Amino acid sequence: MKVFVIGGGGREHALVWKIAQSERVTKIYCAPGNPGIAALAECVDIGAGDVDALVAFAKEKAVDLAVVGPEDPLSKGIVDKLFTAGVTAFGPTGAAAELEASKSFAKALMAKYNIPTAAYAEFTDAPSAIDYVKQKGAPIVIKADGLAAGKGVTVAQTLEEAVAAIESMMTEKVFGDAGSRVVVEECLFGQEASILAFSDGKHVLSMAPSQDHKPAFDGDAGPNTGGMGAYSPAPIVNDAMLDEIHRTVLVPCVEGMAKEGRPYKGILYAGLMITESGPKVIEFNCRFGDPETQVVLPRMKSDLVPFMLACCDESLDGMQIDWEPGACVSVVMASGGYPGSYPKGVVIDGIAEAERDTGVNVFHAGTKMDGERLVTNGGRVLNVTAVDRDVPSAIAKAYEGVKRIHFEGAHYRTDIGRKALTAT
Repeated sequence: MKVFVIGGGGREHALVWKIAQSERVTKIYCAPGNPGIAALAECVDIGAGDVDALVAFAKEKAVDLAVVGPEDPLSKGIVDKLFTAGVTAFGPTGAAAELEASKSFAKALMAKYNIPTAAYAEFTDAPSAIDYVKQKGAPIVIKADGLAAGKGVTVAQTLEEAVAAIESMMTEKVFGDAGSRVVVEECLFGQEASILAFSDGKHVLSMAPSQDHKPAFDGDAGPNTGGMGAYSPAPIVNDAMLDEIHRTVLVPCVEGMAKEGRPYKGILYAGLMITESGPKVIEFNCRFGDPETQVVLPRMKSDLVPFMLACCDESLDGMQIDWEPGACVSVVMASGGYPGSYPKGVVIDGIAEAERDTGVNVFHAGTKMDGERLVTNGGRVLNVTAVDRDVPSAIAKAYEGVKRIHFEGAHYRTDIGRKALTAT
């Protein structure tokens, strides 16, 4: 069968890498792809947001399955348009993707269906939001309502930070229309965990838990990013906790979306805080997480493609995933200055040397070819990913890979996976 993967980052490289292992797949296209993906698939020069051109290409090539990576085309209804064009597509409809595209929608759904989450209020004008945070005090969380590439959240430790975040989103419009409405939440305490789960609109099948690292610097300091690294499994989510998440979060969400007339098919991503009183939802995403995908898929022994197809045709019930023992750790190598301004076009060396170590894969996130040279082309540049017998050995192997890769100004956290070593 022919598969068409939409997107061009580290998540999509991991998806293409995993899909290419399927005996059912004979051809993979990827738009726009990247130099790493180009070794596994035919890259097509169509932007991930160019919905009409993507649909036309999928129809022209008669692809058997389209897999949508990023949230932007999902929120624009690409899955609806693909199905209208006769192309089977893995991902939620535009109506279902509002679960990620609007934080206020997601919070209202959680309130209606008793899904545990932080207390909140929403605002459409800055003065009201500022008055509210002054009443509540800090720490407090400020979120842009719409899509902001994973950067629209500020965990404000002081009132000054909270006010600055509100003004930045609502008055200065740093996230455009995404910040026209803000959600202000109580600050939850505990360890974060991510659960990716397949859904066919009726049934839910969880994947292995993982933990992302959002802040830019060691010790969870600095501004939030799209993710500086991840590891799986996450010891904070044991079997009992995973069962609780399934029962109190995932199933009620899928059942609630069906009752709202927005049946949810595809990957449901639950970003959670594991608090003293149990798991609480920080956010829902409507696609594979990035960089969580890069540590979950390398541990998946089962063929990924049948699970995607089962979500599309509502046949997920009874399926089970086989997992590799051991652990996977991925360290993001970012451009200097990320998540602020950063240079592009910086030459990258050493990827081949890093991948000589068994169990190491370097997924390209923000790269391009400049003639014969591989250069940086984004904030998050590479995901240096390692599988080994346990978390400590996977951490060591991943960082050994990082040491072999060089580009001027490279920035990475040195503590990815450390929380797993102290989890009880």
